[in-house]
Amino acid sequence: MSMAEHDHNPPQQDPRYDLFGPYEKLIEVRVLGSKFLVPENNKLLRCFQYLSLLGIANGRFCWNGDCKTCQVRYRTHPQADERSALSCQVPVAEGMHITELSEELSLRLRDVLASAGK
Repeated sequence: MSMAEHDHNPPQQDPRYDLFGPYEKLIEVRVLGSKFLVPENNKLLRCFQYLSLLGIANGRFCWNGDCKTCQVRYRTHPQADERSALSCQVPVAEGMHITELSEELSLRLRDVLASAGK
């Protein structure tokens, strides 16, 4: 099982962690079949940024739902119905399965996904 490697307790002096909402633990999600650990209590787009800090930061995202560039399809668990949502609006949940990414998200996460293994 391949997981993105990040510190569970980020150092306060590291400014990149100021981007994320407060969290106490990382939770497991699947993105196009690959497993990742992301911070709880954050929107899905922010969790994607946790996986690819510069990739998402350099993307064409408005962060407020106006552009629709962060569209995803997901399931809350493997047997749930698939839903469509804007990743800047939907909170991440333990066990979430992201089954489809917008073109912009696919582009910005391609390196992370390529190195993840399934």
